[in-house]
Amino acid sequence: MRAWASLALLLSGCTLPLTPPAPQPAQAPWLRLIGSAELPAATEFGGSTVGGLSGIDYSPEQDEYLLISDDRGNDGPARVYSARIRYDAGQLQTPQFTAVHHPRHASGEPFAPWWRPEAGMDRPDAEAVRWLPGGTQYLWSSEGDFSRDFGPQLRVNALQGDFIRAIALPTGMQPQKGEHGPRGNGTLEGLALTPNGCCAWLAMELPLKQDGEQATPDDAGAPVRMTQIELASGRVLRQIAYQPEPVPYRRMLPGPQLNGVSEILMEGRHHLLVLERSYSAGRGFGARLYRIDTRTGSDTQALDALTPANHQTAPKQLIGDLAALGIRLDNIEGMSWGPRLPDGGCVLLFVADDNFNPAEITQFIAARYLEPPGGEGRCPASAP
Repeated sequence: MRAWASLALLLSGCTLPLTPPAPQPAQAPWLRLIGSAELPAATEFGGSTVGGLSGIDYSPEQDEYLLISDDRGNDGPARVYSARIRYDAGQLQTPQFTAVHHPRHASGEPFAPWWRPEAGMDRPDAEAVRWLPGGTQYLWSSEGDFSRDFGPQLRVNALQGDFIRAIALPTGMQPQKGEHGPRGNGTLEGLALTPNGCCAWLAMELPLKQDGEQATPDDAGAPVRMTQIELASGRVLRQIAYQPEPVPYRRMLPGPQLNGVSEILMEGRHHLLVLERSYSAGRGFGARLYRIDTRTGSDTQALDALTPANHQTAPKQLIGDLAALGIRLDNIEGMSWGPRLPDGGCVLLFVADDNFNPAEITQFIAARYLEPPGGEGRCPASAP
């Protein structure tokens, strides 16, 4: 998403045409704002520029968050930050970064930057990160390096950077010729770990080519696929289809208008929170949070192409439009549980990817999560 968003936002200083369409009513029935915080532009830490933060996750064992950058070597090597983020019922403090970690490739070498590619090594486009049980290793995804024939990647690295292993992904997620396979820059945006740590759900940002077109303001487009895999073996356990919404606003400038899945998060054993992030040139960003039961809908892993007649999508429930929280929204890409509030309330943390663009911000949002009926009665993260 980085290149086109940066260009469109720089263009947004131009004169806008006519009066924008009336916004759709924003609702946040199960979210309550605690607070938001921003980092100063071009914040430096550990010899790197902090930006491109596309994933966040909390470890009760470490009492720290991991934040992964999608920088492909433009502003520093591939990196993951550790940070402490504190809040109470009415305030979110500015995050305090504590360390920067550089994951290494399977060869044992650091990932090469975009301007110095190395044979046999992809340039990661990191989009999501999850602590593994124990708090010493993490699971992370990359959307791939399609121009050099590297598809999406799912890897485990130790906190100090050592490569642990790569997890094989289904062939349907790999680049293919013609009108099959994933769209470039539309692959593994969402990553969720099951409570027991044995399995992960992987969410594509956009539909596979053979499944249909992506969303427009007039049409929701084709569903995206979410796949549950067993981490030890890479075996696909289940795959479901999820239907994103149409693009909320029409663009007001030449440029993109899209809506897709930017992150997922487990709520208990069987429910997923799904974050849909939208962008329309000249109008800016939007973000809505939904919930699904992973036991519903058809298992689609055996279907080469999705059609309306051959599957049922997982029913979804609106948790909240983040616009209803009353704050400016930027490019929200990461989502994590945080420690419970003193009264036992559940907290969701969101982070925005600034694309290393001065027109955008690195934004953190904390919100109280009011579990709607039909949930599993708990949020995973406990107080340290």
